Amino acid sequence: MAQKFANGRWVKEGFLDNRTPGRVVGRIVFAAIGPVEFLLRGDCKGEIQGKLITFSNPSFEDDDVADSVLAETENPQTGEVSLMSFDPHPNLPPHPYLEWFSDRDNHYRIELAPGAARIASADEARALDADLADIAERLAALPAAPAKSRADPDWV
Repeated sequence: MAQKFANGRWVKEGFLDNRTPGRVVGRIVFAAIGPVEFLLRGDCKGEIQGKLITFSNPSFEDDDVADSVLAETENPQTGEVSLMSFDPHPNLPPHPYLEWFSDRDNHYRIELAPGAARIASADEARALDADLADIAERLAALPAAPAKSRADPDWV
């Protein structure tokens, strides 16, 4: 089952950059655990493919339950993009949708309200470029996470 971060309420803000083909790098701030850095293999889809996006969640909540539920969330997040798009399904209204699998095969999904995310401006991109380069360099140097198999007793 995917971790949905209380249907997105535990997602405060963040940025994800897909300007380098085959790579999504960024940072998301969550309730209870704070900033989590990302380095994912793959690409965003649709109008955000090859773009830097920023988002801020107007429905953010930091509550006591978040601490116990998110305590074991991998930090940093390395893995593979499943689907990242502003228009994930033809039968639903367009909205920011971020889904990935970690290198430990944990499934994560964030859905935000329409309008909560946007493509960054050139000025915003320049302001984030040094942070993005630092995150990418640091996380690329990490050893590969041990793979988790569905046969492992703690696989959910």
